[in-house]
Amino acid sequence: MELNLDRPIAFFDLETTGINVGKDRIVEIAVIKINKDGSSQTLEQRINPQIHIPEETSKIHGIYDADVKFEPTFKEFAQELAAFIGKADLAGYNSNKFDVPLLVEEFIRADVDFDMKGRRMVDAMNIFMKMEQRNLAAAYQFYCGKELVNAHAAMADVSATLDIFKAQLDYYKDREYKDRDGVVSTPVVNDMGKIAEFSRFYRNADLVGQIIFNEHDEEVFNFGKNKGKSVAEVFNREPQYYDWMMRADFPGYTKKVITEIKLRGFGRI
Repeated sequence: MELNLDRPIAFFDLETTGINVGKDRIVEIAVIKINKDGSSQTLEQRINPQIHIPEETSKIHGIYDADVKFEPTFKEFAQELAAFIGKADLAGYNSNKFDVPLLVEEFIRADVDFDMKGRRMVDAMNIFMKMEQRNLAAAYQFYCGKELVNAHAAMADVSATLDIFKAQLDYYKDREYKDRDGVVSTPVVNDMGKIAEFSRFYRNADLVGQIIFNEHDEEVFNFGKNKGKSVAEVFNREPQYYDWMMRADFPGYTKKVITEIKLRGFGRI
């Protein structure tokens, strides 16, 4: 279907050093700008972020420090990018929450006036999530072909969840899944150990995912300025960070975990 446009729209995607809008930087940007007459223009550029790209992030998008060492910084590229986008609306996937805010932060740091007033934003992921809802009632209808009666009553919800899980085991039996490293497997099996492993996004050290395990089985922070950094190393370098976490509104179990890490590495507190 051709787009019905009253102004150009720029579809874009960012590869970045991480997912913190305030501190992370762009390492690659690709833009497809659709004009009112249906013609299109493309722009693609790698960017030197001027900070280290964490190893775990590089493994996702395949861009390492050496790959962008001689590329322009965002400040050097900002005027060209702003001119290319012009007054176009912006579109992407999860762009309202991440790509647009991070892009605007980069323009601010580069002292380029990228005016967002009146600029419309289209997010294909939000459309997907709203039209293909992922709540319990939608899952019950999808997997079991039934309407969830008495939703938000605990027993009705848990009964529906059990039915959904059983249906998933049948629905995805022998279905191949490719992970972000390109490894193909058939992970949905009637084995609680294996299905538990597949059903989590992170290997949590605590219960809420503030502290997770990295690929080396080291506890690392999953939030804030120290995201991706070793908990033990941060506490060793910044003992006041441990004190701050113990005073702050973190769950009790998270505090228990970080206390065990501190005791394990550095003896008595």
